[in-house]
Amino acid sequence: MTDGQHATGEASDERREHEIEAVAGRYDFKSIRRLKMPVSALHRVPETELYEGIAGAIREAEPSEVLLPFRSDAHSDHHAVNAIGWSCSKSFRFPTVRRVLMYDTPSETDFSHPGDPFVPGVLVDVTGYLDRKIEIMGIYESELRAHPFPRSEEALRARATLYGAMAGCVAAEGFMLMRDIDRL
Repeated sequence: MTDGQHATGEASDERREHEIEAVAGRYDFKSIRRLKMPVSALHRVPETELYEGIAGAIREAEPSEVLLPFRSDAHSDHHAVNAIGWSCSKSFRFPTVRRVLMYDTPSETDFSHPGDPFVPGVLVDVTGYLDRKIEIMGIYESELRAHPFPRSEEALRARATLYGAMAGCVAAEGFMLMRDIDRL
């Protein structure tokens, strides 16, 4: 969504571009689409511009599943992406989208509004993928820090262990369901 340039200088556009390309290569994504909007300022971008960016990506990819950041994250960009992304999941406009999930973002979801907690109702066993996920997360040098930072390797493993215990497996990812359309 964004250009990666934080006001604090955490990651330059060039550095973030390199990180995203490296991660996409490790996951073998077919393509990535960069909207290059301003970090921490999506709430100031006209909604029509956000809508066209997200809707264009959905039209191009024709996904059956869309993942959005949690609606109450402590980051204004996540609110904007969730709200516009949700509107881009209307079945009459985007018929390929069958399922919409919200994911948690360590350090943002952890500080969500207390009246709207993240309660994962969809748990995905990632036991066989956790080490690779942590290794790939290490590519985001601008996002991964030493423990007790919420996006440290230890914290990410602890989160996966907690969700795993909820799912009855070693490690899991947790999501909140927004919509699931079953067509028989």
